[in-house]
Amino acid sequence: MTDSLTPMIELPPRREHGEAVPHAVRLIPARTPIDGTRVRLEPIDPQRHSDGLYRAGHEGADAAAIWTYLPYGPFADEADYGRWLTGSAAAFDPIFFAVRMLNPDRLAGIVSYLNIAPASASIEIGHIWFAPFLQRTPAATEALYLLMRQAFDDLGYRRLEWKCNALNKKSRNAALRLGFAFEGVFFRHMIVDGRNRDSAWFSLLDEEWPAVRGCFESWLDPANFDDAGNQKQSLGAMTQSLRT
Repeated sequence: MTDSLTPMIELPPRREHGEAVPHAVRLIPARTPIDGTRVRLEPIDPQRHSDGLYRAGHEGADAAAIWTYLPYGPFADEADYGRWLTGSAAAFDPIFFAVRMLNPDRLAGIVSYLNIAPASASIEIGHIWFAPFLQRTPAATEALYLLMRQAFDDLGYRRLEWKCNALNKKSRNAALRLGFAFEGVFFRHMIVDGRNRDSAWFSLLDEEWPAVRGCFESWLDPANFDDAGNQKQSLGAMTQSLRT
């Protein structure tokens, strides 16, 4: 018996290389807020965000793990972090957003668009870190869903990418849970902090998005959670059933 929350839809098969793509050029994401029901994504502003983001990423014993696979951090102090944030706010690519939880109102992490290729209608989400209190919550999932929805529904991109250190099992599992397809490993892709990085690549295509979006909408629906906040249906089970 199929639960009513599970979308009854299958992903279309991937097409052969060589199809015509008229008018492929897409817009670059605007530096404007993206509103959800649990979180709000705000273009980073060092004046408004530096203090709250520094605390979110450095307070508590669990915070140190945030920076394991990022090419920067942890930072020595708030001033050091503020300098990094100021430089990042001025960057053309990536475009960073601060994640603001709405209840309670507090800053909780960062997400970004990067490797923005309007002419190919391809874009990536990355530079993602969430404070320990945001991790593994519906608000964290919604933050990523908002970026994905804007890339496909508002900006019309054809391809959304997710890349991570091939050793980062949590990030690889997160990509699959969110509906991305594993494409392979790029060996010796980077040198980060003097160490080799093999990169795992994942993608989600525009023709696959409607089915995946349906999974997100079903999972984020309050009806999918009991009174204790426990999920009734797993998002990963929903999205991976589309590819099985």
